[in-house]
Amino acid sequence: MENKNVGYLILGISVLIIAIVFIFNNAMKTIVKEGCPAVHQGLVCPAYTTIAQQTYLALAIVGIIVIIGLVLIFSPQKEKIIIRKIKENNHKKEIDLSDLKLEEKSLLKIIQGQKAMFQADLIEKSSLGKVKISRILDKFENRGLIERKRRGLNNLIVLKD
Repeated sequence: MENKNVGYLILGISVLIIAIVFIFNNAMKTIVKEGCPAVHQGLVCPAYTTIAQQTYLALAIVGIIVIIGLVLIFSPQKEKIIIRKIKENNHKKEIDLSDLKLEEKSLLKIIQGQKAMFQADLIEKSSLGKVKISRILDKFENRGLIERKRRGLNNLIVLKD
């Protein structure tokens, strides 16, 4: 919702509150007039000053709300951020696997099957050592086949599209 619309909504609510305050004020004066014994003896009832104080307090609070509404109405609109979704190319790039060794091909197939996995899980699924896997992943990363992201003490291996 825009600031201007919220400001108008706040002003509308403020008008309703003002009407309720005055209706309540008249009702309280009627109640005091009917039930206060000081009025019948020609004295001024102390409840009238309390009613007046509460009315002024309520109107002051509504005045603050009105000021907030006016600020929202007349404040400049902030820039809108437009996010456009870019159409994804469904063209999968061909990966030249001809120069890969057998163990490198098997490792790449494991990664392709998972799309993303932790390096520790890859070590468990293959029969290769940590150093050998690390070197193969370096080679894959240099060729743009995968991306390694650090997650705590482990690497997340993500297959690039």
